[in-house]
Amino acid sequence: MLRFAMRRLVMMIISLMGVITLTFMLLHFVPGDPVEMMLGEQASAQDKANLRRELGLDQPFITQYLNYLSDLTAMDLGRSLSLRTPVKDEIIKHFPATVELSIAALALALFIGLPLGVTSAVHGGWRDRVCHIYTLMGMSIPGVFLGPILIYIFAIQLNWFPVSDRDGWAHLVLPACSLAFPLGAVIARMSRASLLEVLQEDYIRTARAKGAAEHVIHFKHALRNALIPIVTVVGLQLSALLTGTVVTETIFDWPGIGSLMYSAIQRRDYPLVQGCVLLVATIYVLVNLATDLMYGVVNPRVRTGGEA
Repeated sequence: MLRFAMRRLVMMIISLMGVITLTFMLLHFVPGDPVEMMLGEQASAQDKANLRRELGLDQPFITQYLNYLSDLTAMDLGRSLSLRTPVKDEIIKHFPATVELSIAALALALFIGLPLGVTSAVHGGWRDRVCHIYTLMGMSIPGVFLGPILIYIFAIQLNWFPVSDRDGWAHLVLPACSLAFPLGAVIARMSRASLLEVLQEDYIRTARAKGAAEHVIHFKHALRNALIPIVTVVGLQLSALLTGTVVTETIFDWPGIGSLMYSAIQRRDYPLVQGCVLLVATIYVLVNLATDLMYGVVNPRVRTGGEA
């Protein structure tokens, strides 16, 4: 098990190094000069040269890359080019908003998706058709379209909820619903498929033959085993939410990691974008590492190479 964990840890480090390198390269090759965006096109050449030298942008590309890696080993993410504040402080300031939005969206998605998927699998009929319609809509409508629709109906026409900012539960409702609608569809679909598969198992037929009540079969025997793939999907979806949904946070002006990354990209703020991307990658690989280790505990064939 220790050897298996070490292999996964090495793979995680390699993945993070790849993300760091690709992000650094892509940002430096994107058209646009951050110095001109900070000083304006009317600034003198001398002022631009001084600022470029102050920020270290006058150094060769490989030197900038090595300096960035050296700072990372000291847990220094650098300073924002546009805000002139430490990148770490900006991430710490915006990350709680993303956590709050993610937890609210996940709770709402579970409240909608899990009962709908279970009811569809157990009862079928019109409930199954409702589940099919919801999952089709939820997985087809993009957030860039759903967000403005929710704003138009519930903020502009009905005036029930505010549109932007983060100031109380009312501001949380619309962005959480925008994220929960497609996520709930994924959970409903996975719940239905997983439960239908478990209900075909031999031990379920044995329980029925012994005269067990249907609700005991469904919730004590079937649902417990069907939750394994559902938990996996929920964990991966939570990691996606925690890393900040750029579209939703931008539409609703929610001060989280997603909107921070979007504004940093617009300003060509290299250190800030790199810090946000590093946070995103770290959360993803940590969740994947935890999932792999859990599979290794549950199934010994995985840690001995049987999964390959």
